[in-house]
Amino acid sequence: MSLSVQKSFWFLILCIFSHDVVARRVRRNVLFIMADDLRPTLGCYGDPVVKSPNIDQLASKSNVFHNAYAQQAVCGPSRTSLLTSRRPDTTRLYDFNSYWRVHAGNYTTLPQYFKSKGYTTMSVGKVFHPGIASNHSDDYPYSWSVPPYHPPSFKYENMKVCKGSDGKLHANLLCSVNVSETPLGTLPDMESTEEAIRLLKSTRDSDKHFFLAVGFHKPHIPFRIPQEFLTLYPLDKITLAPDPDVPKGLPSVAYNPWTDIRKREDVQALNISFPYGPIPKDFQLQIRQHYYASVSYMDSQVGRLLNALDDLGLAEDTVVVFTSDHGWSLGEHGEWAKYSNFDVATRVPLMFYVAGMTAVRPWPEDETFPYMDVFGPTQHHFTQGGTESNVNELLDVFPTVSVLAGLKPPLPCPDNSFNVELCTEGQNLAYTFNHNNSRNSEAIACSQYPRPADTPQENSDLPDLKDIRIMGYSLRSWDYRFTLWVGFDPASFQANLSDVHGGELYLLEEDPGQDHNLYNSSEHSLLLRKLSQSHQQPWAQTLKQHLLYLTAGTKSKGMA
Repeated sequence: MSLSVQKSFWFLILCIFSHDVVARRVRRNVLFIMADDLRPTLGCYGDPVVKSPNIDQLASKSNVFHNAYAQQAVCGPSRTSLLTSRRPDTTRLYDFNSYWRVHAGNYTTLPQYFKSKGYTTMSVGKVFHPGIASNHSDDYPYSWSVPPYHPPSFKYENMKVCKGSDGKLHANLLCSVNVSETPLGTLPDMESTEEAIRLLKSTRDSDKHFFLAVGFHKPHIPFRIPQEFLTLYPLDKITLAPDPDVPKGLPSVAYNPWTDIRKREDVQALNISFPYGPIPKDFQLQIRQHYYASVSYMDSQVGRLLNALDDLGLAEDTVVVFTSDHGWSLGEHGEWAKYSNFDVATRVPLMFYVAGMTAVRPWPEDETFPYMDVFGPTQHHFTQGGTESNVNELLDVFPTVSVLAGLKPPLPCPDNSFNVELCTEGQNLAYTFNHNNSRNSEAIACSQYPRPADTPQENSDLPDLKDIRIMGYSLRSWDYRFTLWVGFDPASFQANLSDVHGGELYLLEEDPGQDHNLYNSSEHSLLLRKLSQSHQQPWAQTLKQHLLYLTAGTKSKGMA
């Protein structure tokens, strides 16, 4: 039998075996990777500037979701929502100051579910948000088989460790460093990668399946990264955001004044006016440069981790999930950081790798995830993996990864699920893998953001629960983003949909950057009357109905 015939024969066997694995419920390990503040600024999402070869390689072997959205664009609430598969209105966490198990309900988390099924569950880096939001324990021992690992060098993250132009150390936003000169001579994501690889090696001698969650801190600010990554992005090649101005017609309540970056010493030195700025253009370019460099630095750590998974012979039996907790504005709409309902703050990368399902198993002598050097002389090109363009949510991760790993997904939550420990408010996305990606105009992603007042305040970005007076509920469909800012009572956790403080409507086909708010040009007096009569319906369903009303009215006006 010739070599080519032999390969064809074995390829057929692999295909048959792959289909059999999909058809039967086979247990798989899970490597769950989460970046921090990462919007889809990646080559696999079409970004022409960023260098992200390792994540792009993963995407080429994965099912990639191009329109995935977080439920609230801030770390603690988003991570809690993802890991419990419950919306912020169900976890009742909109800030960092409560623990859902005592504040809302004793909900089963994603790793806790896997632990209950016999998995060894492990956490490295930032997975749950540390502090009160995870009971100062990263929800251990409920969610994890062993105590979670936090990199020791992270305690220096916000200290005066950034060398300024004056030669002194500062607590800056822009913080490229010589790693050998940093405290402990390393950085948090480097330490997390080393620990994650150590844990992967420890699984080889175990007969139990594992769920390993690895949370990288970058590209979260400050941009404390190895200085060599800046060389990938010369400043003369960096451009400003295409829409750097606050949109006309944007209600004041929708704007976030990016107070967290204002607290950094290098930003304070700019004497930027509150709340609208703007930041000087030369400094804007530096922020964008450092964000891109932070993404490439994080990508290199992902590459090391995936290569170790491969070298240990675990890639064949492990589901790999890659995502982020939310996005980050890079000057669009005059905003920086997260804390809004715009796509740049809520849209995230999301991909799932399953050997034999999303990618053909390699030949024994081939690597699945060879390490890609971001400083290499050539630009890496990868064939596109499976893609899904329909709108979905981070709530969908819990049921989807459960199915892909060979477990039954949680049942859908009832309307009132505060007393239900295990259920999901998301959808199982596994059924979309390798299927026709037809447009679903009914698909909706729901996000929300709280505000303390109608106009930007010092605490507008992150108000404490007691100070929340307005909630912005936002629906993202294939064609539209519709946001309604309504009164909110923090004592009862109730939104008053008849108390409208502002609205936003963007038609995405003609306005993909969401720069032209059409809400006030729509005939919405009927909308307000209908809202006041719809208290018995869940807010998401109510807003969806009126999104259809608004857009239908806008379309008919445009045709007239």
